[in-house]
Amino acid sequence: MFSDPQSSHRPPAVAGQFYPADPARLAATIEQLLADTAPARRAHIKALIAPHAGYIYSGPVAASVYQALSAQAQRVRRVVLLGPSHHVGFHGLATSSAEYFTTPLGDIQLNRASIDEIKTLPQVQQRDDAHALEHSLEVQLPFLQV
Repeated sequence: MFSDPQSSHRPPAVAGQFYPADPARLAATIEQLLADTAPARRAHIKALIAPHAGYIYSGPVAASVYQALSAQAQRVRRVVLLGPSHHVGFHGLATSSAEYFTTPLGDIQLNRASIDEIKTLPQVQQRDDAHALEHSLEVQLPFLQV
């Protein structure tokens, strides 16, 4: 569970480990990773696959994925993130009860209406424990914020 059960914010679990915890350093790191990436080709992107290791390991590859998205950034209306669970075993998909996921760059509001709608599907369950220590989605968020 989250550190404060009353909180609607999922705090960062791996800031300072997988990516910088300092907001200015994190933003500068992502901006540099993006700057070091070849300019994106113009393409109509429907889905992306990005690595989720620490930025020192997979940051350049992740940056190339998000660089490809940057040409369409103004058209993006919804982002759906799917990632593996490294700490909690379960079948299907695990949603969070949080209203916000927080990174050092700030809060990201989740689309609760959409999440509540998919919770009716048999393979979807609300599992805050699956999100509490998980990094697979968290490391994507600062790239989307920048």
